[in-house]
Amino acid sequence: MAATQPNVLILYADDLGYGDLNCYASESKIPTPNLDQLASEGMRFTDGHSSSGICTPSRYALLTGRHHWRDFHGIVNAMGNSVFKSERLTFPEMMQEKGYHTAAIGKWHLGWGWNAIKKSNTPNGKTHFSSYDWSKSVPDGPLAHGFDYYFGDSVINFPPYAWIENDKLVQIPNTMLDTKLFKKIKEGSWEMRKGPMVEGWDPYENIPTTTAKGVEFIKQQAKEEKPFFLYFAYPSPHAPIIPNDRFDGKSGVGSYGDLVVETDDSVGQLLKALKDSGQEQETIVIFTADNGPENYAYARDAKFDHWSAAPLRGLKRDIYEGGHRVPFIIKYPGVAKAGSVSEALVSQIDLMATVASVIGYRFPDKNAAEDSHDLLPVLKSPESSVRSAHVHNTYKDAYAMRQGDWVLVAAKNGYHSKRDKAWEAKHGYSADSASQYELYNIKEDLGQRHDLANKYPEKVKTLQALLTQIQDQGYSAPRLAK
Repeated sequence: MAATQPNVLILYADDLGYGDLNCYASESKIPTPNLDQLASEGMRFTDGHSSSGICTPSRYALLTGRHHWRDFHGIVNAMGNSVFKSERLTFPEMMQEKGYHTAAIGKWHLGWGWNAIKKSNTPNGKTHFSSYDWSKSVPDGPLAHGFDYYFGDSVINFPPYAWIENDKLVQIPNTMLDTKLFKKIKEGSWEMRKGPMVEGWDPYENIPTTTAKGVEFIKQQAKEEKPFFLYFAYPSPHAPIIPNDRFDGKSGVGSYGDLVVETDDSVGQLLKALKDSGQEQETIVIFTADNGPENYAYARDAKFDHWSAAPLRGLKRDIYEGGHRVPFIIKYPGVAKAGSVSEALVSQIDLMATVASVIGYRFPDKNAAEDSHDLLPVLKSPESSVRSAHVHNTYKDAYAMRQGDWVLVAAKNGYHSKRDKAWEAKHGYSADSASQYELYNIKEDLGQRHDLANKYPEKVKTLQALLTQIQDQGYSAPRLAK
């Protein structure tokens, strides 16, 4: 029997590939026993997508049930403003209205009102640690948009480099970033933006610290009357690639793989806390990622013969499948059959309407989940489908339109990230066709090797028209078409 007001735990990885988990790619050289176990206890979706090929937009879409491109395309830059408008209903606000205790732990990357704590005599553009009154509450963060509690560092590679609890910094930044003070980077580069930092800051402590907070929160909620909604967002395996020492060598693909192992270990701790506190059977657990893997994946494939996006083409930022088709697992005790697999087209945008259906929430007529589809029928019957189309996008003026088995790349090609000719040669990709757009039959050609745009010009026109329709009408949710 499913709980009538189940807890909801969303586990959100950062830059994780479709082919990194064993439950998605048996040939993966990265052991992920906890996520494999989660898949065996729930439903694994093979055609699940983020809204964007980059971070902030995907998070915004998940937390609003709305395509990001209706509002913006890029990420929030270091110490940037919030992307949320006050009138926009968010996922946690919906949960609050139904009596849930809501929390966000980990990566935020959706902006804060940092200018509100900036000293009045500070020149524009200056972000020295002395330019802010750090004792003040920082507005327009998670607490302003539906979360009762927040703990994290906002973004691991953006300032301020300090822990934030609710809307205040736990410690006062008193120096500026200097990566020379950190332990050695294990793979790639630090990719950390300059800015204020707490003296003694150690980015290696991120996952252990947030995991401990997550475990503490879950155990505490077992003692409370209210159900909980926990959005737990990882900084990993995004750069900086810094697995803690005890995970070194645990994978067969270098430090990136070891960081995936550490992420999986954290997932295991959170799931164990659910079980040990007696809440496992009354909690919906959702695991997915904000986009595909970073372009370090090309070198990893060349060195270790491990393609993080396997069997897909494209990486983070790209509108080929590898940029936005991601691991997507939902465990819903009493509803989703354990070990089931669904080939239905689903999106992170759909999570809000799905949970709304579960908890009996009725959306207002405006500013609410305009693109979110209710996946509850699919969770009850994996052979069913509720979504027939999806718009894929990362940057302005470059879209892909999916409908059924077909996807139109409405651009010269689907790359935004680095293009690697050696990888293409290794995996059997020929030169681009001369067509203006690219068209693929995803069912027959998941790796997107054979452009059919010249062969099926009418299908190109049909998908172009559908893309324009969805863009112009302002919604794609079935409930709004009635």
